[in-house]
Amino acid sequence: MKSFFVCCTYLLIILPFFGCQNNSRVNDKYNTMNNNLNIDTIVLGAGCFWCVEAIFQQVEGVVEVVPGYCNGLSKNPTYEEVCSGSSGHAEVARVLYDSSIVSLKYLLEVFWQTHDPTTLNRQGNDVGTQYRSAIFCLNASQYDIANNYKSKLEKENIWNSPIVTEVEMLDVFYPAEDYHHNYYNNNKSQGYCKYIIKPKLEKFKKVFGTFDTIK
Repeated sequence: MKSFFVCCTYLLIILPFFGCQNNSRVNDKYNTMNNNLNIDTIVLGAGCFWCVEAIFQQVEGVVEVVPGYCNGLSKNPTYEEVCSGSSGHAEVARVLYDSSIVSLKYLLEVFWQTHDPTTLNRQGNDVGTQYRSAIFCLNASQYDIANNYKSKLEKENIWNSPIVTEVEMLDVFYPAEDYHHNYYNNNKSQGYCKYIIKPKLEKFKKVFGTFDTIK
């Protein structure tokens, strides 16, 4: 379904856009912010990265959300390669957050409650290994927190089916092409945004409270 909605949008993208991706993937802002002792990073896969980006942009304490690809077989993958399933990458969002404002446990709570962690390589009609439910950690502490949280949820039997979310260490993260960034806010009238992302944001609002930027 996502591919259907993307089709019209993609045709409007100028092909040279893709030729300059390697240079745009050097994120000086990311490096600068990470020098702040309170800024931490977690990388999350929960289906389409447009959805994940839109949700975590609403969380107080999150300072940047970058859609991208990680833990695949090739370097600098393109959207088309990832969507084919041949590259092995996951569609993810790199979430930079101020740990003095929001905790990793809270971010994981948002993660667990805004997608289905029991469907293997699938979220709704988005099907493929690139849509796998996954938490990609940057250090041992994050790995332990994520695994402990997963074990807690498994013991509580919240879902009728087993949790299939992968918890692993981040290998390499590649920011997605520029037109994917801030996708929902830039394309609210697009079908996927109206019928897939917006309902997820409304669910987020009901569970976690207000988020003034959602219209």
